[in-house]
Amino acid sequence: MGFSGYRQLTFDRRDNGVLLITMNRPEKYNAADEELHSELARVWTDVANDAATRVAVITGAGKAFSAGGDLAMVERMAGDYERVSHMLTEMGELVYNMINCDKPIVSAINGVAVGAGTVVALLADIAIAAEDAKIGDGHVKLGVAAGDHAAIIWPLLAGMAKARYHLLTGEMITGAEAERAGMVAKALPRDEVLDEALRIADALGSGAQQAIRLTKRALNGWLRTAGPIFEQSAAYEMLTFLGPDVVEGYTALREKRPPRFPSAGPTGGM
Repeated sequence: MGFSGYRQLTFDRRDNGVLLITMNRPEKYNAADEELHSELARVWTDVANDAATRVAVITGAGKAFSAGGDLAMVERMAGDYERVSHMLTEMGELVYNMINCDKPIVSAINGVAVGAGTVVALLADIAIAAEDAKIGDGHVKLGVAAGDHAAIIWPLLAGMAKARYHLLTGEMITGAEAERAGMVAKALPRDEVLDEALRIADALGSGAQQAIRLTKRALNGWLRTAGPIFEQSAAYEMLTFLGPDVVEGYTALREKRPPRFPSAGPTGGM
């Protein structure tokens, strides 16, 4: 099968069944708008069904891996029940399609990875990061609960203490720090990241395919077990998109100032 129906993902077939997928919005640091988010959600089903692909590598064009959700998309979603409901469904598709794709996925985290970018970066079976890449989940800084992928994978990768710290504060972690915390397999100088990811993918594509795929399936049983936790967090994120804090969150980002969340005001709170 082909991948001609995609506009913001590009595809390059390599030897041994390696498919290089590139998020291609470099002018926006590969931030995910509605179209890119939709493509990221469905591409893993197409990878699974493509007989010519044995392993996928995903990276970002230009300086970034993916700078999270496009701010204009966030503004369109805030308070919009229909958009929020659609995103809740699509968020689940992105996470579960990556988990259930029988073929291994390697992420080449060549720069900043936030929001939807972090989903793809950390749910990949093998993650290779630039030492100076910034990786994080900034949902709370936007005024919404950490949904996407965080609750399903961060505690498994980094442990509960680190997961709580980074998800409650929104503080970023470098690629080098992520390697030390066990969140990525390797951290390398930026110009070596893609080559190493492709080297690993080539080895996987040359290996015993059933053995590799069944090993992935077994390991991802841990993630399937945490499925209800993910679904709860996703619902919480979408719930907070219907509240007032997210409006202040994206407004503060637009105006390049610290947010003044209504829930943190003198009469705010829960």
